[in-house]
Amino acid sequence: QLKLVESGGGLVPPGGSLTLSCAASGDTVARFAIAWFRRVPGQGLKELSCIDGNAGAGTDYSSVVKGRFIMSRDDAKNEIYLRMNSLESEDTGTYYCAGHSMRLGETCGTYMGRGSSGFNIWGRGTPVTVST
Repeated sequence: QLKLVESGGGLVPPGGSLTLSCAASGDTVARFAIAWFRRVPGQGLKELSCIDGNAGAGTDYSSVVKGRFIMSRDDAKNEIYLRMNSLESEDTGTYYCAGHSMRLGETCGTYMGRGSSGFNIWGRGTPVTVST
């Protein structure tokens, strides 16, 4: 069974960059649609980006991060990454990676469009604080 563990969170100043990692074990992460979510205190989970499974490389981004965040996968390391650039205070929160097995012919956007209910495998999250 796929297990996901996030890392790389921390304190970063506004305008700075940070790369989050999502290490997978128990299965080949490339088989799964994987997404990054953010939870802000007092708010629900917000979908940010996703990458296709079935060894695909297609990605999708929400409007709040498109052009600033880049999601990628290293199949040799069985890891997923989220490169975050031009960070803003509004990016502060706990970041989670989440997965779902993907049917042929679908894209990760199919699952991301359902929000958090589109994914059934979750990591424990890594906190990011954007502040001076």
